[in-house]
Amino acid sequence: MTARRNDHGQPIGPEVPGWTGCAPIPRTAMPGHYCDVVPLETSHSADLHTAYSADKTGALWTYMPTGPFNSMSEVEAWVKTCSQSTDPLFFAIIDKRNGKAIGVASFLRMDPANGVAEVGYIAFSPALQKTPMATEAMYLMMRRVLGELDYRRYEWKCDALNAASQAAAKRLGFGYEGTFRQAIVYKGRNRDTAWFSIIDKDWPRIQTAFENWLAPDNFDDNGLQRQRLNALMPDDLQA
Repeated sequence: MTARRNDHGQPIGPEVPGWTGCAPIPRTAMPGHYCDVVPLETSHSADLHTAYSADKTGALWTYMPTGPFNSMSEVEAWVKTCSQSTDPLFFAIIDKRNGKAIGVASFLRMDPANGVAEVGYIAFSPALQKTPMATEAMYLMMRRVLGELDYRRYEWKCDALNAASQAAAKRLGFGYEGTFRQAIVYKGRNRDTAWFSIIDKDWPRIQTAFENWLAPDNFDDNGLQRQRLNALMPDDLQA
């Protein structure tokens, strides 16, 4: 594509007609079919302690800036701090079968003026990992930003050594954009940060892929998927 040029002959970006920014992301529930994503509250502490206790090795927290937790009081203190934060804006993932909180995730680095937000601090317990609830929770948060609020860009960032997080980002439709070297120091060690994003023009097709994958008829009587989400995603997304 030929770039536009200004009166000085310099290349400039395409116009964004009528852009006035986006509304802030509200601290309100995002109901789903398999799970609900709700504002994190201190009342979720006991459920989260139980759920996280199933991670016997502590490997869940290797690439997180916090954890693992050794007691209920440590979980309570963490949840209290997170529930009072506005950026990151934390939510609990609720299993609709029993009403229990089994993980958390957040919106962060929210920039309504430019229509940009990031998803992060994703701490999914073993009961949530690799389930339709986990995928639906990410879809509901994505839909809030790109669908309901019309943001232009949705980001995913992780430690470049976190292969599982990078694979999850790609499965969910995020395109890899590059790695920022020596971006963060956490837990006394360096982090090179891998960047991924979804932008607004790709959202409608990604949304269709999610909705087709999450449809009840995509799962057999044993709850196993008939089609993989990767197979339903557009094949021309940024690699």
